[in-house]
Amino acid sequence: MEKSKILVIGATGNLGYDLAEANLKFCHPTFALVGDSAFSDPIKAQELPFSKVRWKMTEAVRLVDVVICSVSARETLHQKLLIRFIKQVGSIKHHFLKLFELLNLFNNLLLINCVPQRFIHLNLDGYNFYAPKVEISRLVEAEGIPYTFISCNFFMRILLPSLAQPGLDAPPRDKVTIFGDGNTKGVFMKESDVAAFTINAVDDPRNVCSLNELVEMWEIKIGKKLETLHVSEVELLQKIKGIII
Repeated sequence: MEKSKILVIGATGNLGYDLAEANLKFCHPTFALVGDSAFSDPIKAQELPFSKVRWKMTEAVRLVDVVICSVSARETLHQKLLIRFIKQVGSIKHHFLKLFELLNLFNNLLLINCVPQRFIHLNLDGYNFYAPKVEISRLVEAEGIPYTFISCNFFMRILLPSLAQPGLDAPPRDKVTIFGDGNTKGVFMKESDVAAFTINAVDDPRNVCSLNELVEMWEIKIGKKLETLHVSEVELLQKIKGIII
């Protein structure tokens, strides 16, 4: 199968660089759209294994099958313009959108770390961190672009180096603060792992499946049908709200 041509926006950022590197590793024709400041930065310029060709965003979008946008959280709302371009072009196969930093691909959309609007109603967004991301995801839905949500939560480099201690860059030696009882388990994601999964999902839909599909695979494996209990979104949110401290 022919590899999709992929454009990475923000390829010199933390996740963006890993995305560009994963593109090249999996042999995708790779384009990178970066700001002029990246070429004037000696460290970032050295990291870019690309030919330096100037394109406008609209021109760059037309060159590829897939767009992955990894702009920073501060620039989340700037993606409105990109979504408009993608809608106008209409020739993109896939639209990957990552809302912790954001991924973009044309006709199908993958949202990473997107928090649904209903969670905002539970007063979990006191610092307005998720609201812009929700606004972008709602815009994509309104534009009729097919999409998929991927939740990877915080990257390990944010929490692991300090054992999740605010304001520290290294693990504490004398005193540690535990939030809650400290027994809740989570998955600590590395940017390169998220990037590899994302690029694999571009041309291999087997990497993306629903819970129903997972259950069906398990039922086939064990040779029996499971009794299925469905919990509605409203019921689940009520349960979550009931355990919020």
